[in-house]
Order: sequence, then structure tokens, then C-alpha cells
Amino acid sequence: MEELLERAIVVGVNLKKDEHFEYGLEELHNLAEALNVEVVGEVTQNLDRINSAHYVGKGKIDEIKAFYDEADANLVIFNDELSPSQIRNLEEALECKVIDRTMLILDIFARRAKSKEAQMQVELAQLQYMLPRLIGLRASLGRQGGGTGGGFKNRGAGETKLELDRRKIEDQIAKLRRDLEHVKEQRVTQRKQRKKNEVPVVSIVGYTNAGKSTVMNRLLAKTGQLDDKQVFEKDMLFATLETSVRQIRLPDQKEFLLTDTVGFVSKLPTHLVKAFRSTLEEAREADLLLHVVDVSNEEYRYMMHVTNETLHAVGVEDVPTLELYNKSDLAELNYPRVSGNSLWISAKEGKGLDELLETIRTHIFADYKMCRMLIPYERGDIVSYLNEQASVQTSEYEEEGTLIKVELRQSDYERYHEFVLGK
Repeated sequence: MEELLERAIVVGVNLKKDEHFEYGLEELHNLAEALNVEVVGEVTQNLDRINSAHYVGKGKIDEIKAFYDEADANLVIFNDELSPSQIRNLEEALECKVIDRTMLILDIFARRAKSKEAQMQVELAQLQYMLPRLIGLRASLGRQGGGTGGGFKNRGAGETKLELDRRKIEDQIAKLRRDLEHVKEQRVTQRKQRKKNEVPVVSIVGYTNAGKSTVMNRLLAKTGQLDDKQVFEKDMLFATLETSVRQIRLPDQKEFLLTDTVGFVSKLPTHLVKAFRSTLEEAREADLLLHVVDVSNEEYRYMMHVTNETLHAVGVEDVPTLELYNKSDLAELNYPRVSGNSLWISAKEGKGLDELLETIRTHIFADYKMCRMLIPYERGDIVSYLNEQASVQTSEYEEEGTLIKVELRQSDYERYHEFVLGK
């Protein structure tokens, strides 16, 4: 059953004339919408620095309060992370529920998380966010009979309860960390296995809603994968939180793994970035990154900057990257087009995929060698291995054995070096 619709006033402070302020607010509206919150008004203020007590200036509080009553709202959302004391002061001054951008994003993540790992990561981030703010959650303190000016006896009870809550949260954080560490170890084992199998990994990264899942699905369809391998795609923020891993097999037998990661958003809560570190480490271990960009959005350069900053924060550096300017049809740009490591495509229309696969191929299969081999008939196992794992161009049956022209990876070339002709 759908909960009661919340009606919110959103509040933003434009610090030192930030050129991305308008876009950040628009994103806040979208984040609220993703949670079924109706935005009924907006209050903004230009400041050189944040008011440490109330985030906004004193005069703005009255304006927000008047607007809140007039619009019959039941929630105020601030476009930044508020400190514990700011939440407490604002709730007291406005006499209503106050949440910040971080809470909003955490809530969306909590609803979208499907796998056990994503759920644990979101819960960890929520608890880490809540811990220092326990004292500021006025309503819960009120229920505990403390903190509302009701004498020392009551306050003591409230504080005892608070101590217990704090301990409970700390225990839960420790447990989640242990469990996630275990999941991380499993991941590392899987990655080592992949490395051993020498399967290259291509990782899709990018801002939320840039079309990452669409790119993945079109590539799967293009290489003849079944529909049940498709990943969820929808025009909404954070549609996918899980890392999907799919195997792509090219017509010439070359294979690579395609992984999809969580989308980024500006001011992504620090706790979340930390919590999703292991998921994003998939990108750190990749042989190639596909940075998907919604080029039809006029803020696309800023989105690219946010994505790069976030990747940097989790230690993803020095991984070769292709910039994929998606939705080129909506931006009315010339596509499909390739220029160096930049490609202009439209994943929805399926245009630019051939070029993309070709570019991926040249990047991750650069160490492949073309050669001729003469393999004795008693070593038929090698011929069948190369038929499966390499790209055999021609085979002829000679007196001494099978003569093949083959494109194969460097390691296989070295392994069967003795059979190579004309070394």
C-alpha cells in the first residue's frame, strides 16, 4: 500500500554563486519525486557561507515557516547534508520534520537495493549517518520522555535510552562491516579466478540515468545473448544498485566480461561512497572503463566531473577509459561517430554499437597475435582448444599435421610457440 503522500518545501543555499546551483536543486526535485514526495514550494538564499546554527540565515527561517503553513506542507528538505545540531535547531524553529539531501538519497537507495550485499551496504551507510544525529532526532527523544524540558529525571531516562540506542547501532555497524568484509573476500576470489582465466573485464560507469543499463542490454542483444540476461532499465534515478556481470562473446570467439555499476549523483553521501566501495572496486580492477554520458543534458560536463571525482575517491585511477556520449539523437549531434577514445552513440536506437564493439576490441585484445601453426595430428586437443578459445581463420590438412592460420592471445601464442611457423 502506498504511504500518505508527503508534501515538501525544498530549501537551497547558493554558496558563493555556484554555477551548478540551479541544476543541484533540479536534481533535488527529482530525488524527492523518486520517493513519491510532492514538492510544493522552493526557498533559496545566496550566502557566502553557511549559517552554522540553522544552515540558512535567521530571516529565512520565518519565510520558510510562512511558506510551509501556506502550502500545507508536512516536510522540509534541505539541499545539503545538515549537521546534527542544524537538524535539531531547524526542527525546533520550524516545528516540523526536516530532512537533508543525504537522508533522501539514502532512503532511495534503501528502497532500490535488491541484493543482500546492496541492502547491507545501504543499512551501514544509514546507521553511520544516524549515529551522530541520534540526539537531534527530536521526535524519538520526545517519545522516550526526555529532552523536552521535563526535569532531570525524565532527561536521564531519555539519555539512558539514547546510550542503549547508540550501543545497539555501534554493534550493528560492526556486524555489517564484518559481513561486508566476507562478501568482499568472495569478490576478490572471483576476480582472481577471472584473472586466472584471463577474461578481460569492461566496466560501465557514469552518472545516474545516463543510459548505462541500456548500453549493456543493447550490447548483449547485439552479441546474441538471450533476453533473460538483460538488466533492469528504467528512466529513473538509481534504477539499478546491483553490479551486474555479463559475459559477451564476439563472433571470433573472443570473450570479455561486462560489468555495470551504480550510477553517481552530485553530493553523493560520503557514507554511501564508502559503503559501495567494494562494488565500485569492480571498476578499479577493470581492463577498460566505458564512461556513459547523457550528452543531451546541458550539465553533462559537470556530470562527467562528478563521476570522475567519485571514481577517484574509491581509488579508480589509471584505467583506460572510453567516453561514450549517449543520447546523441536527443542532442541532435552527428552520430554514430568515433574520435580517439570518444564515441557518440544512441543506445536506445542501437546506433554506434558496432563502432563501440570494434573500439572495445582494439583496446582489450591489443595483445592478440596472428600466426600460422602446424599442429601434428596426434595433438588434436590443441586444435580443438584453439577452435574454442581463439579465432581460427583457415585450416588445411597437410601430411605432417593441421596447418592453421589463427589469431590468439599472447599467452596461448607462448604456450604453443613450438608449433608456430616462420618464427
